[in-house]
Amino acid sequence: MTQRWLAERRNEYYYRKAKKLDYRSRAAFKLLQIDERFRLFEEGDKVLDLGAAPGGWLQVAVDLVGPEGRVVGIDLKSVKPVEGASSIVGDIRSTESMRELRRLLGGKADIVISDMAPNISGAYSTDHARSVELCEYCLAAADSMLREGGRLIMKVFQGDLMNGLRLDTERRFDNVKVHSPDASRKTSSELYIIADGFRGSDVEEIEDEVEEIKPEFTKKGTFL
Repeated sequence: MTQRWLAERRNEYYYRKAKKLDYRSRAAFKLLQIDERFRLFEEGDKVLDLGAAPGGWLQVAVDLVGPEGRVVGIDLKSVKPVEGASSIVGDIRSTESMRELRRLLGGKADIVISDMAPNISGAYSTDHARSVELCEYCLAAADSMLREGGRLIMKVFQGDLMNGLRLDTERRFDNVKVHSPDASRKTSSELYIIADGFRGSDVEEIEDEVEEIKPEFTKKGTFL
């Protein structure tokens, strides 16, 4: 049996399992496996999902934080709602979007997660650079949205810019690891940066009144 055949069998396995458990994507198992390994989620956590479409990570986060938690996602395009989570259509680079996310969360997040990936161009160096750029946006969002001591999970493609990205992450967090869950395709270059112990940030606070609200259900979609 070739490695390609084995990889295809694995892909079919997670695809079928996602369908069976009503997850919106096989990527849900990546987050489940990451949490099984690193135990990053806690009941009652406030979770911010960046680039949340199609909603598989939102579904997992809702299960992991329980009814006392709060899960909020953001994406550029709308998709159908995820039960137990709320979401907005917006840009993670926008102060207005960050303000609305803070309102929905009822304060800062305990954990920021991102499975974002760029549109694939076919030129590996370009795709890697765009992936790192998305991660830098994630770090900027964490600076303004993550509480001190908080946690981060974000996807990146391997490449020569990885060391710089890891250093940027280590400046902000006490512990940083790089991990590839079993659910990732063997042929994929994707890795996940896992960080905890956020040191806080000198970024100017987002001025906004925070009100206690129940989770809302709004549409969101693919972050490109």
